[in-house]
Amino acid sequence: MILYPAIDLKDGVCVRLKLGDMDEATVYNADPAAQARIFQEQGFRWLHLVDLNGAFQGQSVNTDAILAIIHSTTNPVQLGGGIRRLDQIEFWLEKGIQRIILGTVAVRNPTLVKDASRLFPGHIAVGIDAKGGKVAVEGWAQESTLEVVDLAKKIEDAGVAAIIYTDIDRDGILAGINWRSTLNLASEVKVPVIASGGLASMDDIAEMAKPEMQILNGAISGRALYDGRIDARKALAFLENHNAGEL
Repeated sequence: MILYPAIDLKDGVCVRLKLGDMDEATVYNADPAAQARIFQEQGFRWLHLVDLNGAFQGQSVNTDAILAIIHSTTNPVQLGGGIRRLDQIEFWLEKGIQRIILGTVAVRNPTLVKDASRLFPGHIAVGIDAKGGKVAVEGWAQESTLEVVDLAKKIEDAGVAAIIYTDIDRDGILAGINWRSTLNLASEVKVPVIASGGLASMDDIAEMAKPEMQILNGAISGRALYDGRIDARKALAFLENHNAGEL
């Protein structure tokens, strides 16, 4: 079970949104590259990175900040936000991104997901963002009529490396991850599922260590790490000990 720290980029700085609202952004670090180094020094083994401006505009916007982050950490980075073409995917993989997260395009152009997964095996993930049980697109600004599980099953055989499932109704408000819907999704597909949206405290870390949670690949944490509600080193040690069978 992997704990992924999150860096969300808006206008070149590290922020967290409340319920996916771009007008409800709290700045946590004006130097995203420094934040990436902090996460690595704390012991994290991955970094979850989102270009929020890019998600709304349909192309990478925070390019300089993303490149600075890549150069500041040796941890593998998964990147989402506005990546909707094969040439964009290839560009970021060549720059050193380990995993590309496709979101809106998975709904609008599922053929691209299949093509990208074939051309770049092991490097493509799909972000499924849900609001009220329906898939949201365009940086969460629009809701579709597509059910979460239906989309997951459509892309299941494409060869994607992971699904990142976000419950928008819980994102950024420290309400706790919607474990029930996340586990339901994971039980319906063969693709590894990463939970996102609302991880709030060490109680959630303890929840991650339960046997029934091992169906998941991991979970993403943002605001709770920045606010100190989760002690990074304690959380990582807890999960490491559990994974080693010591708990």
